Amino acid sequence: MEKARCRCWVEISKRRIAENFAAVREVVGAAVEVMPVVKADAYHHGAVEVSRVLAGAGARWLAVSNVEEGVELRDAGVGVRILVMAGLLGGEWETAAARDLTPVIHSLGELAVLERIALRTGRRLPYHLKIDTGLGRLGMRASSGEILSAIHGAPHTELEGLMTHFASASDFNDPQTGQQSIAFESMFMLLAGHGCQPGYLHTASSSAIAYGRRGSWKTMVRPGLSIYGYVSPAEGDPPERLLAVGPALSWKAAVLDVKDVPRGAAIGYGARFRAPRPMRIAVLGAGYADGYPHQLGNRSRVILKGRHAALLGAVSMDLLTVDATECPDLEPGDAATLLGREGEVAVDATELAHGAGTVAYTVLCGIATRVKKFYV
Repeated sequence: MEKARCRCWVEISKRRIAENFAAVREVVGAAVEVMPVVKADAYHHGAVEVSRVLAGAGARWLAVSNVEEGVELRDAGVGVRILVMAGLLGGEWETAAARDLTPVIHSLGELAVLERIALRTGRRLPYHLKIDTGLGRLGMRASSGEILSAIHGAPHTELEGLMTHFASASDFNDPQTGQQSIAFESMFMLLAGHGCQPGYLHTASSSAIAYGRRGSWKTMVRPGLSIYGYVSPAEGDPPERLLAVGPALSWKAAVLDVKDVPRGAAIGYGARFRAPRPMRIAVLGAGYADGYPHQLGNRSRVILKGRHAALLGAVSMDLLTVDATECPDLEPGDAATLLGREGEVAVDATELAHGAGTVAYTVLCGIATRVKKFYV
């Protein structure tokens, strides 16, 4: 059995990241630019290393949430185009211009700010304009006339891209995605009719790619979760899934102790589990402080020596207790798999998310910074 590297760690496959990126490119075709999303430390996979892998695999654009994330990539030598999607504050506009980070503009006032910086720096600064077509978060709700006036009033900037974000792309019971697509196309046609024709049009993220909403692919797509090996489950009656990807991250923990307990023994806080028979238990070096969802007490499983092993009792801050009865040769220092695969046996983030009443995004992004990363 594999021995523990440390108390709690993740292993990230660079090869799988590159393969998932290639799978997206194959689905959407050569005419569509693929801009992987590496925000939130690349969904805890490590933004710098993942970005290097993606750039090496041919990515010409990456998307981050904020300027700080973009600066981290620039400081690490990542030279591809970087789109900052979730807003800029104060002096961040100057930083973005200095570090060649392309902002997404969400309001007419922001465009005026960018114009002033362009004049001050003597550079023509590109931007992508986001239209709120129904998600109700960031993005313009201004009329086409107001937007055109703002664009023409900022002649030292360049409208390089037009974008929106879907609220329900994996839900085939809800007409919202179609309605958002119509609203986006209408705005694009109105702008184009007055000479504003950005080269990049992008509305689709992982679900719209995976489930073949081809009309939304436009000239660029923004895969996030699928780069890391997951696609959100579809609702309703979806078409056949086009995109095949696999998880890039395995999450592991050391076996700290193995012991036998009698029938009736209480396990963990609140005695939420009592042994129904004599059992062998293993105590693992991971808990909710490492990001393992507290809601999974008595509701999850890990992998020990190629077998599923049930989680027993409450999830503690630093420890998990699991049923090791079927692993008589397990010993301290062995490695347990919290997320990943051993042979034909697997546990993935979608499974953990279902048990915790959440989504795979929160499982991956919730892995704590104290969990060490290793690239394989």
